This record gives sequence, structure tokens and C-alpha cells, in this order.
Amino acid sequence: MSDTDSKNQSTTMNQRLTINNQQSTINNRFTFGFYFQALTKMLSSPSRFFGELPDETGFRQPLCFLIISSLFFAGASLTTISENQILMGGILLVNSVAMPFVAAGISFMVITMSMGKRITFARLFSVYAYATGVTLLASWIPLFVWLTEPWKWMLLIIGLVKGCGFRWMQAILVVAVSVFIVVLFFWSLGPVLAFMKGALG
Repeated sequence: MSDTDSKNQSTTMNQRLTINNQQSTINNRFTFGFYFQALTKMLSSPSRFFGELPDETGFRQPLCFLIISSLFFAGASLTTISENQILMGGILLVNSVAMPFVAAGISFMVITMSMGKRITFARLFSVYAYATGVTLLASWIPLFVWLTEPWKWMLLIIGLVKGCGFRWMQAILVVAVSVFIVVLFFWSLGPVLAFMKGALG
């Protein structure tokens, strides 16, 4: 086979892969190919990735993206845990999947109550799922949370601007208020969790 034929065949295969990925996005199907493609775009150009989100965003692709990243996060985190690994792995998995739902729900309420901007919850959740899913891949490393959390906030702001049509200041305010409410909520749960731990202990 000549070099020209090889290049033509490679170009054709790339075109078919691009068409398949575009069709997958349109149909809201999830494949491992989509996962790695989305991951690559999120790492290289999150602005472009969020800007290219389809108008009719479903839950399947962002949720599956989040679940795969959460599975990796939970499994990798077990390498730093020596006791109750099954229990802790389950807690970490549930927490990493549930928190983007909670955070997106709080942001949705903040947006609806204070800004009146019309945006679907599915689209907002997709921003939180992709931003969280990418940062989870490094969050399991001890002390990296000090880097991954600001990184996630930055991705959320970019996603709100490029994917949801917010202005930069609006996006910053939404993320800041949402983070404050989440922190306040878990801080208020502190005494309750301490009491339950003492009662069970």
C-alpha cells in the first residue's frame, strides 16, 4: 500500500469517527469513545467544548461521563485508605455522583430566584457533571483538592458562560453563591453528624 493510499484511508477513518461522534452527540448516546473525546476536549479547550454542547442536552451523556470518572475516583482513593475500604469506596462513589446534582440544583434555584434566566436543569447539570468529572480524575491524590476545587470552579464559570449564555460576572456570582450555600449546609450538619457518630460509637 502506498503512502498516499495509507493517508487517504486514515483520513476516511477519521471522518467516519467524527461523523459517528457527532451522531452520538445528537442521539444522546454514550460510548467510551465519547468519554475520551469529551475528556480530551475538556482538558485542551473547555470553552470550545461547552460552546459546542447541543441545544437539546439530555442527562445520559453527562451522567455516564460523571459515573465513569466517579468510579475511577473511588477506586483510586482506596489506595490511600487502609480501613473499611468497601464502605468508604461506596461512600466516595455515591458522594461524587450525588454532589453535582445537589450543586446544580442549588445553582438552578439561585438562577431562577435571583436572575430569572431561563435555562433547563439538564443543561445546567451537564455543565456540573463535565466539570466535576474531569477534576475527579485528580481529586483522589492527597492534598490535590486545593488545586482541583478552584479548577472545578473555573470550569463551572466557563461552562455557564460558553454553554448557558451567562455573562462572566453572572457566572462568577452563581458559582460563588452556590459554593457558599453548600459549605454552609454541610457546616450546619456538623453537630448532627458528631451526635450520630457518638450515639453509634
